[in-house]
Order: sequence, then structure tokens, then C-alpha cells
Amino acid sequence: MSRTSASDPVGHALLAFLHGTKQAALTVHSNVAEEEPLPASYFFRTLWEMPELERTALEECRGRVLDAGAGAGCHSLELQSRGFQVKAIDASPGAVQVMGARGVQEAACHDLFALPAGEHYDTILMLMNGLGLVGTLDGLQRYLQYAKQLLAPGGQILATSSDISYLYEDEDGALVINLNGPYYGEVEYFMTYGEEKGAAFEWLFADAGLLQDYAEEAGYEVEFLGEDDQQQYLVRLTLKQQNIGNN
Repeated sequence: MSRTSASDPVGHALLAFLHGTKQAALTVHSNVAEEEPLPASYFFRTLWEMPELERTALEECRGRVLDAGAGAGCHSLELQSRGFQVKAIDASPGAVQVMGARGVQEAACHDLFALPAGEHYDTILMLMNGLGLVGTLDGLQRYLQYAKQLLAPGGQILATSSDISYLYEDEDGALVINLNGPYYGEVEYFMTYGEEKGAAFEWLFADAGLLQDYAEEAGYEVEFLGEDDQQQYLVRLTLKQQNIGNN
């Protein structure tokens, strides 16, 4: 899809950067933190500009790769340079246009849950807190089942997520969380680029223990491959043998 007239602040910011507006930046709005800028340049980072967790994830990729929420395609391009066959997907038509212009060989505008039937991948890559694409805990549960249709035998999901409980600490370091309310890692966002406002969307930050519980319940083996000082972690999920092929 090359249609970019609809509200697509992410896509329009990436296109502006691609075409020479190097100061192009999104503004990120959420219900848990102050608004903050997100430079479009961050989506165009090179391998050595990537955080260590992302470089580790790229080293762990194998086989045919699905790059989910691929943005401007920095991970896909790096993997292509290493000889991988990669399909890059993003919900932003503008982002997909940028990826095509940058040389991503297979880029498509897809919702996370709307891939064509019959496609199989050895690695599903979900970086930049990419597990958040599932939206909510219900979405996580649903995606862990859906991914079983996508994973080839022996396939893996490589994803990053974060524990954001620190946002709810009081002055003494105690957590102030409503245990009867929604999970604290379910966050509502919208993006703006200049005067353009995007649609609101949900994003999940899953603490490691909760992610492990949900994944094991769904029939996955869980291996944590690293953590940074921002409480972000990289996890590998692989299907237990008896669950391969189950939907």
C-alpha cells in the first residue's frame, strides 16, 4: 500500500525524514507519562546504533523471519545483508512505503493478526518493546495461540518488553497500583506529527514473570536472553513439541 493521505503520523514522519527533513519527530502521548519526542531518525538506526538487546536478537534469528512492527526496516535490512529471507510488516502504510524505498525486499501493510493463511516463519521478531503490539493481556493470550499457525517446526518468537512498575512508585519506592484495576502494563497511546494526530492504540508492557506465566500456559518454552538497565528484556519463546501445529 502506498496510500498515505489518511491519518498516519508515523508514516508521514518517516517519509519526511527519508526525503530530507532530518529534524522530523513524532510526539508520543500516553496515559502513564508526560508527552515526549521520538525523532524519526531513531527508526533509521544502523546496527551499531541499536541497543545491545536488539543486536543480540538479530544474532539469534534463524531461517525465514517475520519482522513485526518493522517501522523503517532497520532490522530487516540488517538481516537481509546477512542473507536472511525477511518479511517486514507494519500497520503504517507510510512506513511500508519507506521500507520499500530503502530496499526491504518484502514489506507489507498488515495488522499483527491478519497475515495471509499458510505463511510460516522460523523466527518472529518483535523489537522496540515489540511484544507491545499485542495491545493487552487478552491480546497476548490471543497472539500466543495465533502464532502457533505462523511458526514453522522448531520456530521461535524473539521479543522485547519491559516492566514499567517503576512508573507507579511513590517517593519511598513503594508501588501504588490498583490491584482491582487493569494490569498496570496496559498503556494507551496516540502519536502526533505536527498537527496530525493518529488514532489511539493500546500497548502492552509485560513484566517478565507475567509473560512467562502466559507463555507457558499457552505451551511455549521460555528463555530470557538478556536485560538492560531500563528494565527491558529479550525473551525467546519456542513451542513445546506436543504443541507444534496446534491452533
